[in-house]
Amino acid sequence: MNETIDTAAEALENDAMPRAHSVCAEPSSDAANAPPLPPALADGGGKAKSPAEWAYQRMILYIRKFEEGLDENHEVAMAFAGDASGVMRIMGMGYFDPDMVTFYGQDAAGMRTQLVQHVTQLSVLLRALPKPVAHVEPRRIGFRLAADFDPSAGEAG
Repeated sequence: MNETIDTAAEALENDAMPRAHSVCAEPSSDAANAPPLPPALADGGGKAKSPAEWAYQRMILYIRKFEEGLDENHEVAMAFAGDASGVMRIMGMGYFDPDMVTFYGQDAAGMRTQLVQHVTQLSVLLRALPKPVAHVEPRRIGFRLAADFDPSAGEAG
């Protein structure tokens, strides 16, 4: 038996690597974190990341996986937990180190909307909204966002 013993630093580093797990009642609701993870997430991308960058990249996985389950007549939107402001169609996302995540989009009336949120307050409800009639193809922002850290991911959308 050839076992190695990690140093304290290695144990802490291994503990910081992203892990995720979820179980859903319906197989069609597979988790956004289903393997394989893009290398930038699986191994940290070889660099230290801020909480904002980690949150941004994980939200991309959730959005992309949510979009995979949508039909051609729906697009991803988000609702605000504990807020009466309604739903925002997600048209972009970003982060500002070390701890802010930003969502760009439109509200139900088509007005430009932006949510800036601290990573410790991040609570997003993803929803399917009918796509605007004027758009022949649904917009899939998750695939465009994923291309930031996984260039092959942008090919699917």
